[in-house]
Amino acid sequence: MSIVRAAEYRPDVSDFGGMSTKNIRNVTPQGDGYGPFPAFVPYASKLPGPCRGAFYALKFDGSVVTFAATATKLYQLNNTNFTWTDVSAGGSSYASVGTTAQWQFAQTGSLVFATQANVVLQVFDLSSATQFSAALGSPPQAAYVTVIGGFLVLSGLLSTPYRIMWSGLYSFNAAQSWTAGVNSSDFQDFTDGGIVRGVAGGDQSGVIFQDQIIRSMAYVAGSPLIFQIEKIAEGLGLFAPYSIIKHSGSIYFYATQGFYKISPGGPPLPIGRERVNRTFLANLDASNLQLFMGTADPRSSRIYWAYRSTSGSAGLYDMLLGYDEVLDRFFPVASSGEFLLGISQSGVTLEQLDALAPTPLTITGAANNGSGAIRLTLSAESNASFSILGQPFIRVYNVVGTTEANNTTANPNWAFTVIDSTHIDLVGSTFTNAYVSGGQIGGSVDAMTLSLDDYPSSLEPQLGQFDATNALGFFSGVPLEATIDSAEESGDGTRLTACGFVPVTDAANVFCRYVYRDTLQATPIVGTEQALSTRTGRFDQMRDARFIRFRGRIPAGANWTYYAGVTPDVIAGGAI
Repeated sequence: MSIVRAAEYRPDVSDFGGMSTKNIRNVTPQGDGYGPFPAFVPYASKLPGPCRGAFYALKFDGSVVTFAATATKLYQLNNTNFTWTDVSAGGSSYASVGTTAQWQFAQTGSLVFATQANVVLQVFDLSSATQFSAALGSPPQAAYVTVIGGFLVLSGLLSTPYRIMWSGLYSFNAAQSWTAGVNSSDFQDFTDGGIVRGVAGGDQSGVIFQDQIIRSMAYVAGSPLIFQIEKIAEGLGLFAPYSIIKHSGSIYFYATQGFYKISPGGPPLPIGRERVNRTFLANLDASNLQLFMGTADPRSSRIYWAYRSTSGSAGLYDMLLGYDEVLDRFFPVASSGEFLLGISQSGVTLEQLDALAPTPLTITGAANNGSGAIRLTLSAESNASFSILGQPFIRVYNVVGTTEANNTTANPNWAFTVIDSTHIDLVGSTFTNAYVSGGQIGGSVDAMTLSLDDYPSSLEPQLGQFDATNALGFFSGVPLEATIDSAEESGDGTRLTACGFVPVTDAANVFCRYVYRDTLQATPIVGTEQALSTRTGRFDQMRDARFIRFRGRIPAGANWTYYAGVTPDVIAGGAI
């Protein structure tokens, strides 16, 4: 028998006699079959609570500013030591975001906006602010925010859920102008179609999603209408408000009838029908749609929807459903987290790497050394991975109280003098403030889990998440354990005897088995797993059945790039 190609993941249809399968896990589709999906690697400190929204903004100089939200707080990521700073308005807590909602963010120029229905729209000026504050112009409280053609567009309005409202045009310096008829700010009410569930943004146009109607929204420069709004679909609405994804000019979303795509200027077209829709809906925990969220992988043609399955844990999604828009193929990934997003990692300098490296030394005190300099008390001068002994310089960070001990861009390192096994003096320092708590010194670059290649000074966004421990990171680790089934093979009514098969892959370590049955009504039996022969690269095992699948499992951490299918050794049943 010739090669049996790796089958397409289409769990809604029978895989008998076809080219599809119900069992694919932790792989990405590619032209030669499937490739590995990388494991999650954290890189920032943990948020003080579960993540309920996140966003990265770009300043005019190209640098990255990362924001994240808990239920009642807004935080900014420190780009040097990757800890979180509370930037909530006045340092106070906000009214909690709804249990079935998330914070949303948007950027116009130097202004970053954050919203959720229970809070007045918040704004942060990247050029000068140290905290968020209430947006000017008395905008309505809203669940959703996006940007279309320089206008900030609010939807899911707390007081008028059948309305959308947009600000003045940013180019008029009016992004915080919310008086209808002034600076092109206005609103639109919809008398049919139900509640507005969200708006997808764009350069000059967007899409408005209601319960049962979808409308286009196009900016008309110079027109008193501001936006031309037209119906593009009736009887079709948005099922999950955070499922909207904008990628490569197209909009993807989950409607009341399944997964859809809207190409520029086109109507909504189904992409999940008779492929994944029924299986997905049966597995979706529809009572936790705040965890059903979509995002694009900025480095590929793939998009992802995270969701909590019916067997998932409280407060977490446990599955990703990916879709490659170029190959037009779905694929499932097992991943647990709080919030999924495409995000850019802030760049760092070589001087900052000590602060990022794991296993640092702990500071337990700071005092005047008797000559006016800072004397630090350490838990130890070395650990299993890092030692200050023999180092010409050290980097100190996260000291509270005696903050003058912390290194800065202007003073990136300290020379130091060892006093004894737990005390050092910082050369050239001046003790000013009493020690309160905290502080670390350096760390081991050799112990870093991320490659130094992941810390450039200029960053391209990539797929990331906040995991179950509230930590931000990226899918940039070693490959996850992968499972790939073939479609079900049969002998056209006769029995088959399988003598073995060869997986077509560059993975050196593959474990194989048969999945078989004798009738289409029977539950498939999962056979005994066995490693490949080190001599032939074959899976050598006999199995006689009417219907057989060939399963390959590649362990986590294995080095591989493709899995194209299998070459089975099969003869008519009963021949031997």
